[in-house]
Amino acid sequence: MEASAAPLMSHLIELRGRLMWSVGAFFIAFILCYAVSAQIFNLLVIPFQWAVDWLELGHDEVRFIYTAPQEFFFTRIKIAAFGGLVLAFPVISGQLYAFIAPGLYRNERQAFFPYLIATPILFLLGAALVYFMVIPMAMWFFLSMEQTGGEGIATIQHLPKVSEYLSLIMTLIFAFGLVFQLPVAITLLARAGIVSTEGLADKRKYAIVFAFVAAAILTPPDPLTQIGLALPTILLYEVSILSARYIEKQRKQREQAADGEGESEDDDESKSS
Repeated sequence: MEASAAPLMSHLIELRGRLMWSVGAFFIAFILCYAVSAQIFNLLVIPFQWAVDWLELGHDEVRFIYTAPQEFFFTRIKIAAFGGLVLAFPVISGQLYAFIAPGLYRNERQAFFPYLIATPILFLLGAALVYFMVIPMAMWFFLSMEQTGGEGIATIQHLPKVSEYLSLIMTLIFAFGLVFQLPVAITLLARAGIVSTEGLADKRKYAIVFAFVAAAILTPPDPLTQIGLALPTILLYEVSILSARYIEKQRKQREQAADGEGESEDDDESKSS
């Protein structure tokens, strides 16, 4: 019992150190992001400006409002927390990998490390799709409902709240970033032997239905945004099938090589006897 307790305590001490480094990295990134949170919000407003220019609404400036005294302050807190998590992710993932790597075989470490790199890259690709395509199209759809006033016609103008706009863009970034992890998740499952290429191909029609259902839940109720999430999801599912097929091909080659080595050893033993 005492011999088994010592390694457990050393692992707990190491885990505490890893957590402290992760929390420290997040705290520093949070402070940095809060210092420039107003500039970050202005950067996030650029897709909204693109939609205004597309519709030629003639607004002299893009205007946002907040209806509670503390609303914009908490909006900046959310920006700092989200940005801090993104900036600190390499440190957090590195500490996680450093903690679990000693318990893995060398080939397992080599197999796991590429996915650790692919995860943030795919998340950034999803965020870029939101920033450059989905948000401008969604804002174009919503702003197209504005109405210019006149005789007998009411003026209807969109005045977004800072908190609601930030919640929308953060939700979409999180949704697209999560969906873009699909190839990583399915490839890991294929490497573990939990899923197969045939099974993924057979479930393709269910995956398409699930993609549109998930898009309807995770995105605003407009067709452009929902299609903008569903189509990349279906495309990523097809990429995942190709990745799983490559994993299965590698596994089959290793098994054939192992069988060939076993047969050669048997032949050598029979000749020596």
